[in-house]
Amino acid sequence: MSTAPGVKFGLDAFSGGPIELWPTSSIDEVDVVIRAVYRQVLGNPHIMESERLVNAESRLRERTITVREFVRAVGKSDFYRARYFESCAPYRFVELNFKHFLGRAPFDQAELSEHICICVEQGYDAEIDSYIDSDEYITNFGENIVPYYRGASTLIGQKQISYNRTLSLLRGLAEVDSATKSSCLVQTVAANSTSKIVPPMSGGRLGAYVDATEKSLQNCCSWGNQWQPPS
Repeated sequence: MSTAPGVKFGLDAFSGGPIELWPTSSIDEVDVVIRAVYRQVLGNPHIMESERLVNAESRLRERTITVREFVRAVGKSDFYRARYFESCAPYRFVELNFKHFLGRAPFDQAELSEHICICVEQGYDAEIDSYIDSDEYITNFGENIVPYYRGASTLIGQKQISYNRTLSLLRGLAEVDSATKSSCLVQTVAANSTSKIVPPMSGGRLGAYVDATEKSLQNCCSWGNQWQPPS
């Protein structure tokens, strides 16, 4: 087994360049973009044909929407909502939104709290829009680049603590994000401490995470575990 950092920590699988839709892209290339968006935004799931966003896919193929708007459609889909908003702990939902839409982990407690507030006060759609309409998204991905894991590589001005946190969320190609319901970062972000980098186990999976979300939410967020998805 290779001990090179990219292999040891599962980063070699994400070392390819960004996937972008061009005006000259063929139908096959558009299909590559669509698959890449599903994989990135939905957290590497197996998607049934009945779960595909057929209308949004058609609009992207016809170029009546951009990749950014297709990402928005996937983020607001019943599939995403059921897997992450309705079934995960609040902090887990937010940290995965950062991963799926911005390609990194949350920097600090302030970012997490800001997005918890958006969820509570403005609702689900506003939370999804807050990433896709952000300057950070537009600067890094524009209208037609599929979001990718930027935080898996060192970025200019990035602190080591942010790099470690992203690796805590990025567990290899075999990992399905919806398999973990509790937050991976709630303790380290609240304490402003670093996350230990643990290589993925065989197949890219980790052992069970410590489920500390219940108590940590009570300490770190004024809503605690009483927060419920807006109806």
